[in-house]
Amino acid sequence: MAYYFFMPAVNILGAGGLADAGTEIQGLGFKKALIVTDAPLHQELKATSVVMDLLDDIGVAYAVYDGVEPNPTTAQVDEGTALLKRENCDFIISFGGGSPHDAAKAIGILATHGGDIRDFEGLNQLTKPMMPLVAINTTAGTASEMTRFAIITDEARHVKMAIVDWRTTPTLSVDDPDLMTAMPPALTAATGMDALTHAIEAYVSTAATPVTDSAALHAIKLISGYLARAVRDGQESEAREMMTYAEFLAGMAFNSASLGYVHAMAHQLGGFYDLPHGVCNAILLPHVQAYNAKAVPERFVEIAAAMGIDTRDMSPTECADAALQAIRDLSAEVNIPPDLAAFDMVKPDDFSILADNAMKDACGATNPKQPTKDEVISLFQAAYQG
Repeated sequence: MAYYFFMPAVNILGAGGLADAGTEIQGLGFKKALIVTDAPLHQELKATSVVMDLLDDIGVAYAVYDGVEPNPTTAQVDEGTALLKRENCDFIISFGGGSPHDAAKAIGILATHGGDIRDFEGLNQLTKPMMPLVAINTTAGTASEMTRFAIITDEARHVKMAIVDWRTTPTLSVDDPDLMTAMPPALTAATGMDALTHAIEAYVSTAATPVTDSAALHAIKLISGYLARAVRDGQESEAREMMTYAEFLAGMAFNSASLGYVHAMAHQLGGFYDLPHGVCNAILLPHVQAYNAKAVPERFVEIAAAMGIDTRDMSPTECADAALQAIRDLSAEVNIPPDLAAFDMVKPDDFSILADNAMKDACGATNPKQPTKDEVISLFQAAYQG
C-alpha cells in the first residue's frame, strides 16, 4: 500500500526566521497581501507591525483582516473573503496561531472556488489550489501553518468542520520562536498539549509510517522535556525554540498520518461550547488513549520511552499505563484543568449529540479502533468525571 507525505514547499524555522521571510515573499512575485490575524495581535499588541514593516521594506502592498476569533466561524471566513476581493489581493499572509491560519486557508479556498465554505467539509473536496498562503506562526501548538487541515466552526450546526485537502497546504511557513516569547503561560500550555496530542494520535494512527513515526516520537520527546520549562519562563530561548521544533515535527506527523478520536471529540466541544481546543485535547487525551491502548498496546512502548520512562522489563500494557500517567502528570504540571466538569457550560445531557457529531468527524477515521456511539459517550463521561 502506498502512503502520501504532505509538506509546504518551503519552511523557515528557528530564531530570526521572520527576517528571511521577506526575501522569500518577494521572490513569489505577488503585489498585495491580505493579512489575516486577530484583533488582540493587531490592535492591542501591535504585533502585526513586524509583518507590515517587512512588506513595506520589499514594496508589497497589504490590507488587514483582524476579525478572526478563537474557533473561527463561517461568518468570519465570509468577511475576510469579501475584504480580499474588495482590496484585489493576490495572496494571503496569516499571522498568529491556529485560528488565523485556519481562517486564512478557508478564505483562500473561497478566493479560488467561490461558493460556501461548508461545501468543502471533509476529505479532498477542493477541485483546484487555494490562493497562495504565507503562514507566519506565533504559537507552538496547532502546526496549522504547515498542514493540509483547516478547522472552521459552522455556527448554524454548532459543529467544527474539518476541511482536509493537500490543496490547502500553505506555500511558505515561518516558525520563528522570537515571535512566541509573549505567549502567556496558559496559551503556552494549551498549545503545547495540542502538539503532544498531534504527535501521539499520529503515532497510533492506522495511517502511520516509519516517516511519520520518527517525527512523532521526537516531538513527544521534545514536548516532554521542554513544555513545562516554556510555561514556567516564556523568555527561556532554548525552551521556546525546542517547542517550535516540537510542534512542527508533530505537524509533520499528523499532516500525513492524520489524527484520531481525541480531535474528533475535541472539535465537538469547541463547536458546541466554544471551548479552547488545546485544553479540550489535553483533557481528552489520556481517556481516549486508554481506550486505544487496549487495541494497540505495543505502540505505547515507544511513546513511554519518548516521555522519559525507563521501559526495561515492562510489558506493553505497563508501558501504556506509565505513558498515560505521564500525560496526566504533564497536563497537571502546566495547569490544565483536570476534567470537563471544570467548564460550567458542559452538560452530560449533550454527550449523545456530541458523540453523533464526533463519529462524523474526518479525524476519527484513522483512530486505531473505531468506537461505537456508546463508547464515545463513555469517553466523554470519563473526561467529565476526571
